[in-house]
Amino acid sequence: MTEETTATSPEDLARHAEKMAKKKAARAKIMATKTGEKGLIIVHTGKGKGKSSAAFGMIFRHIAHGKKCAVVQFIKGAMSTGERDLILRRFSDLCEFHTMGEGFTWETQDKARDVAMAKSAWEKAKELIRDPANSMVLLDEINIAIRYDYIDLAEVVAFLTDEKPAMTHVVLTGRNAKEELIEVADLVTEMELVKHPFRSGIKAQIGVEF
Repeated sequence: MTEETTATSPEDLARHAEKMAKKKAARAKIMATKTGEKGLIIVHTGKGKGKSSAAFGMIFRHIAHGKKCAVVQFIKGAMSTGERDLILRRFSDLCEFHTMGEGFTWETQDKARDVAMAKSAWEKAKELIRDPANSMVLLDEINIAIRYDYIDLAEVVAFLTDEKPAMTHVVLTGRNAKEELIEVADLVTEMELVKHPFRSGIKAQIGVEF
């Protein structure tokens, strides 16, 4: 690439500055109207990776700001994960962590036990959400428990709608989020699967998946 094609004229620089100034003014006008605050219902769903990882990013953001939060894991079993180990080792004063599941049903091979564990996890989740000390509660893989009818969808929706404290954020993760849950949510992100190493024979790895 020649000097002539990469050079930017004073006129070009002036036009760019004017364009950016207009964008900044428009952005400021929009932001001036966004003054409300509320506790959000946040759903991470979809077939792609990153649902729980993104949710834990918000949990660690809460921790970084010194705000109390909590995690309830509905499906994941006793396998060690980096997030849980770090929170329990360093931040248990700010974040309660409850691993209530014992793995997927094909691992436990005991549906009655899975249902009982999921219901127990939901009771713990409600307790933590009701606690005014918690600013955010992450319900990891709750969508899976709902999908398998381990816990009642209508009850979850009713609780989030009627009983969740006004300023408490609740994050719900897992594939196949139900439409009723999406309807009451304030923020919904669907992770789209484009490519995954598992399809090429690569197993889950420390620091990436757990």
